[in-house]
Amino acid sequence: MASLRIDFLTLFTDMVECYCSDSIVGRAREKGILDIRARNIRDYTADRQKRVDDAPFGGGMGMLMQIQPIDACYASLVEENGGEHIHLIYMSPKGRILTQQRALELSKMGRFAILCGRYEGVDERVIDTLVDEEISVGDYVVTGGELPGLMLADCVSRLVPGVLSDDVCFTEESHFSGLLEYPQYTRPADYNGLTVPEVLLSGHHANIERWRREQSLLITARRRPDMLEKCALTDADRRFLEKMKNEDPD
Repeated sequence: MASLRIDFLTLFTDMVECYCSDSIVGRAREKGILDIRARNIRDYTADRQKRVDDAPFGGGMGMLMQIQPIDACYASLVEENGGEHIHLIYMSPKGRILTQQRALELSKMGRFAILCGRYEGVDERVIDTLVDEEISVGDYVVTGGELPGLMLADCVSRLVPGVLSDDVCFTEESHFSGLLEYPQYTRPADYNGLTVPEVLLSGHHANIERWRREQSLLITARRRPDMLEKCALTDADRRFLEKMKNEDPD
């Protein structure tokens, strides 16, 4: 049995399948660690013409996805799950911003579903009666929920044990520790005069770890100072940041 199952409720199943068949996620599916499936909402509409959208009451631009096909699609998932509730996430710019912490929590859930909206969104009754939480991937709007949903699935999947070769693959990445990631380099050590920092060539692991920590602190302070307020800093971290502030007050 897979460690995590994610079901997509979407009008574009091929988009989901195409992405989830390749790279890290695809290999994890082949190994049976992940079970990611896409269910076409259009297959559950009661409309003879297979319509899933209609004009909003009160007028306005665009069309809304109707509640009936979404409700029927979700009900089929629940029935397949022995009648047990499945946590349903709606990708929406009105949702709370996706964080690494929330992704980690979802990775331990065992199973959840992602509803991908289209057009001008979904009938509000879907959100009121079916959706457990709304998640946004940023303060912007895209054409549909498939790309944000895939971003969520990818982010969560990486945190499932066995998907990556080692936990260090994600524990040292940006946001996991509360800091942005330090710079990284590979061969050659000198490319047209662009050289790798000497400490990384020294073989002195303690010095390398200290340099990486300090670089993460420095980058975070310059680019995302808001993150430092939530990060658990050591006394050494604070001394380094104060030193940098004094040397570069701007």
